[in-house]
Formats: sequence, structure tokens, C-alpha cells
Amino acid sequence: MKRFSGLLSAATLAVGLALATAPAMAQQPQLPPMPKVKQSTPAAIGYAKEILAMKNVAVMYNGAVPGIIEKTKTGLLQQFLNYQKDLDEVAVVVAKQFGGTEKEIGEGMAQIYAAEFTEQELKDLVTFYKTPLGQKLLTAEPVAINGSLQYMQQWAQQFGVIVNGQFKAEMKKRGKDI
Repeated sequence: MKRFSGLLSAATLAVGLALATAPAMAQQPQLPPMPKVKQSTPAAIGYAKEILAMKNVAVMYNGAVPGIIEKTKTGLLQQFLNYQKDLDEVAVVVAKQFGGTEKEIGEGMAQIYAAEFTEQELKDLVTFYKTPLGQKLLTAEPVAINGSLQYMQQWAQQFGVIVNGQFKAEMKKRGKDI
């Protein structure tokens, strides 16, 4: 499970953005169309699924359905506070009704991977990920990406302080202390 945990920051952001739109989507009568993906061979999709499993990407979307249900309930509660008990009960019913639906995300991701790579490339990637270097990449890459994201955040904070100081210095030259 640790293999993909380094990417959870980015994944959490993506899921969070999706969850933030849940109440708005719940109010819309028509769903937006899903993006069209180039059709691939069943073998290519199978290899893509194997790669995604090796990368443990399900960790990114496993909580999507309960999260969207909770976010939708919270949005509805803001509009209908007197229905809290009913909405809590309905959330349980809806959660049971849609349990496991997040697997559609994995299917879609496999389709997207299969559309971006040829069947042979996917087969070669599966073979590579089974090598010692491939196994190391699966383990080390999320750590490196997470470290890089943390570095970028720290750099941005430090640079922001410098830029803020420069703004103040330039404003002071104009006789305006801020």
C-alpha cells in the first residue's frame, strides 16, 4: 500500500476537487458526458489493469464513493437542516446502493492507459515492473514525487516571503509603507 502513498497528496487534491463539485452535480438534472477514450484491445486493457494494480492506484479512489455521498449529504444539509436525521439515513441507503461503484474509476483509468500506450508497450511495462529495477521504481518513485512536491511547497513559501519583501521595498521607495 505504501507504493502509491507518496502520490496521495496529488491524488487527494484531485479527489477533493471532484468531491467539491458533488453538491452541484446533485442539483443538476443532466450528467455531463464522460470523456471519450480510444478503444483498445482487451489484452491492452488487461496489461493496463495489471500496471495500475502494481502501482496500487486503487488507493487513490477507494474512498471516492463514500466521500461523494458524504459531501452531497453535507451540501443538502446546508439547504435542509431540518432533514438531518432523514439525510443521515438516506446516506446509508445510497452508500449501500452505490458500494463498489468506484471500480468504474479503475476501469476508466485502465482504458486511458491502454489508449496512451500500444499493447506491446504495456506488455513491456508489465515485464519491466517485474524486474528488480521496476520494483524499485514502484517503491521509490512515489517517495521521490512526494519529496519533490514537499520541496516545491517549501520553495514556494520561501520565495513568497522574498517576493513580499520586495513588494514592501518597492512600495517604500514610493513613500508608501505596507
